[in-house]
Amino acid sequence: MATWGFVAIDKNGKEIKGSKEADTEEKLVRELKGQGMTVLNVSAQNALTKDISIGGKKPTSRDLSVFCRQFASITRAGVTIIATLNMLAEQTENVRLQKALYAVKADVEKGETFADSLAQHLDVFPELLVQMVRAGEASGSLEVAMERMALQFERSAKTKALVKKAMIYPIVVIIVAIIVVIVMLVKVIPSYIDMFEQLGTELPGITLAVIAVSDFMQAKWYILVPLIIAAIVGLRLFAKTYTGKHLFGQVQLKIPAVKNLVVKSASAQMSRTLSTLLTAGVPLVEAVDIVADTMTNVWFKEALKDAVEQVMAGVPLSQPVETCGLFPPMVYHMMHIGEEAGSTEEMLNKLADYYEEEVELAVQSLMAAMEPMIIIVLAGIVGIMIAAVMAPMVSMYDALDSI
Repeated sequence: MATWGFVAIDKNGKEIKGSKEADTEEKLVRELKGQGMTVLNVSAQNALTKDISIGGKKPTSRDLSVFCRQFASITRAGVTIIATLNMLAEQTENVRLQKALYAVKADVEKGETFADSLAQHLDVFPELLVQMVRAGEASGSLEVAMERMALQFERSAKTKALVKKAMIYPIVVIIVAIIVVIVMLVKVIPSYIDMFEQLGTELPGITLAVIAVSDFMQAKWYILVPLIIAAIVGLRLFAKTYTGKHLFGQVQLKIPAVKNLVVKSASAQMSRTLSTLLTAGVPLVEAVDIVADTMTNVWFKEALKDAVEQVMAGVPLSQPVETCGLFPPMVYHMMHIGEEAGSTEEMLNKLADYYEEEVELAVQSLMAAMEPMIIIVLAGIVGIMIAAVMAPMVSMYDALDSI
């Protein structure tokens, strides 16, 4: 997903400058117009201009959770919003969040609503938070809305942490395996080459292959290293393209163990976010559209975007959720029950609780499945190296025994 810088005029006639992630420029323009803004200019941002225009690391779900929790606690104690924002800006450690809070405080002092002030910094405050604050201000329950958002961000941070935990072990093992292979090819194998030459016997194919790889790494490392870096960078850039996002998203849904985690994570995130928005009084169509933007897998994002159009046509949400074929049966069955009973928010909450627990179990299952596979692969790589070293010696001993 690309990052776009934009200049727009809000419904109050104020110029807004900011940046936001979107698949295409057209989608960003439609999204901004949907928020009542008149778009003046949109430009793609690269890594350099993004850092210059925004500055600092984007706040994490944990940072936003702390902000919402503290905001609700302080304002409930009778402190004004302006004073609360000032206190929170002074104590936050995230530079980007701090700058945004000072800017929001200045806008509120000028008479802007809290929600509109947050909406001018969509690169820091997600649309979900803006809509919750707007609903809270309209209903006079801003503190309740912020507490709900604190819980939302906490659950989101927990889910993301579990997924990252599942990836740490294989990444570490892969890095160790690469280091072991490099050391053996660059240091160990060359030390045996002279001995192999002195044997005077024909070397096995596996030994010749490993020696050839070792010679290439030592002689052409200045070519190999840039090629690897270029491949990694190219892969990362490809993953951000339309084709790349669909390809990698499809791959995630094809590997059984990974699919289990991806589907349950998406179900938990969709249920929790949608429940939070609906409980705050956000209209269903707008809520589903916001939820779609929070999905990480492009197939789930597009499925919910399609659902928005069907819901606008009067179709119950459970129907497009079922027909997309991505969500488990329990999701759309529970949603259907909630729609018929008029308790959609309650059913979504129960779904979120259930699938958040399932995500933990899915992480454990994924790690349990990956550990033996990684060990086998690592053992195979090291085994090839050992076989390449030992094969000539075994051949020599067999020749001596036959004499």
